[in-house]
Amino acid sequence: MITAGLDEEWVGAMQVGAGRRRARFAAVVAAVAAMLLVVTGCGSSAGGSAARTGPIAAIDPYGGDLAEEGTPKTGGTLILGADREAVSFDPTVQNTNMAQNAVYDSLLKLSPEGKVEPFIATGMTTSDNGTTWTMTLTPNVTFSDGTAFDADAVVVNTQRHIDKATSPAHAYAAMIASMQAVDPLTVRFTLKSPLASFPIVFAQSGFNGTLGMIISPAALQKYGKDIATNPVGAGPFTLTSWVRDSAMTLARNPNYWQQGKPYLDGLEFRPLPDTETRTSSTQNGDIDLAFADYNQELVRGLNNPDLQVYYGPGNSGEYLFFNFTKAPFDDRGMREAIIRALDMKALSASQYNNRLTPATSLFDQASPYHTQQAADLWPTFDQARAKELVDAYRAAGGNPDFTFKTTTSRQPFAEFVQAQMAAIGIEVDVETYDLAQYSSAVVQSGDFQLSTTVAPLDNPFPGAQRLVGTGGSGNFGRYSNPDVDRWLADAAVTSDDAQRTRDYQQVEDQVNKDLAVVWISRAYLATITKKDVKGVDRYLSRDMFFATTWLDR
Repeated sequence: MITAGLDEEWVGAMQVGAGRRRARFAAVVAAVAAMLLVVTGCGSSAGGSAARTGPIAAIDPYGGDLAEEGTPKTGGTLILGADREAVSFDPTVQNTNMAQNAVYDSLLKLSPEGKVEPFIATGMTTSDNGTTWTMTLTPNVTFSDGTAFDADAVVVNTQRHIDKATSPAHAYAAMIASMQAVDPLTVRFTLKSPLASFPIVFAQSGFNGTLGMIISPAALQKYGKDIATNPVGAGPFTLTSWVRDSAMTLARNPNYWQQGKPYLDGLEFRPLPDTETRTSSTQNGDIDLAFADYNQELVRGLNNPDLQVYYGPGNSGEYLFFNFTKAPFDDRGMREAIIRALDMKALSASQYNNRLTPATSLFDQASPYHTQQAADLWPTFDQARAKELVDAYRAAGGNPDFTFKTTTSRQPFAEFVQAQMAAIGIEVDVETYDLAQYSSAVVQSGDFQLSTTVAPLDNPFPGAQRLVGTGGSGNFGRYSNPDVDRWLADAAVTSDDAQRTRDYQQVEDQVNKDLAVVWISRAYLATITKKDVKGVDRYLSRDMFFATTWLDR
């Protein structure tokens, strides 16, 4: 028997104006230099954080200790601040919607160790090393419209991902050769080829693509495409109103399948895309819980004794995308020049409150898939060598100057990069965009030379394939290496833990040899709450399961 057992990024679809700016190099260099003098001279950091320095360690990364938080109280409405407006409640539509789990729950869950655990599905097993999988469901579960949550519902929803090529879970669903509702509580999946990691795709977050969020077939028939704003699931809450760019409210599902839950009466999600607004709303208590994105939010939360922080750096994290299909970064020497030109100590001081959690490879040092060899392959800071590479590229007829595109919230980071490139003779134009437009019009469309991203990697399958596999849904730089693809495929298929480890270690080494991206740091995706918010159950990507959450008021 094999049982198995996440991953994140940024996507939106709203068309909002882009802000563009070209800064003068001398001014930028002077500004960054002055900033460094102030930061290092006084020993403080941006956002009011003062004494503590150094990498940020994990703190309650998967939520609170539910057993030690006391007897849950019922009632109250939790107010949550999100980093963007949701696009849709349709799991076949690519977007980040933190309310999806509240409406749907998931067929399976992932443990902190990355193993698949039962949830609405009581289990998933194979008897032939990963070609045929049998899923069993919890009896007597109903959708919020009163219809049965059964095997037919799972088949109908999985077929939607098979039929829709743009679904974030299409690649996983397309692995299925056939499926059958054996009885009301049993589904059998037959795959086109063995896949030992198949159960994981029923446990992922919506952004990464999941087959685990199930919509009522009756609601699909009733609403059609309008299911995007009329979701009907079996989760702990139901959508009651949605005023875009203002608030989304959800009410307790009285027929929830986990008896006695949820504890809250409701949820209210407020889109707060501006980082400073979201941070101040957290600090002054306007919201109960914030889905934090960036280092400054996390540091301020850690330094505020009235707040509770849940955070784990995880694998992958913050990095820069090279566009492999466009000059100058189709040239390895230019990719190396960019990496060697970036002074990470200066970056930590000026942009990360002296608390940058460094990354030099796909997997964190604590991961069994990480190797010291991969870390040793990563180029070190060396401005002289970087300038040599730039000069050689220019002498061969290439133009090393480029445009750097990022979000409006990362303007200071972009200016830092701009100044560092000026020091090695590269002129950089900076263009900034609203997060939603940046995700759709820049990153997904491939309209960039160098750009930023945040991509936590909770589980190597299918996360690593998504980020560095050819055609991966998060591989926006179009990096491609056939050996990497072969190792990724083998890691997904094998049931041998030792072989899987070797495969991922080889992937990590090769990605660093190829300089596929610019590693900056681990992610800072945190959940920050008031002290009276209890029962937090989360993934490192910030996706939550809301049935256990309660307010100690």
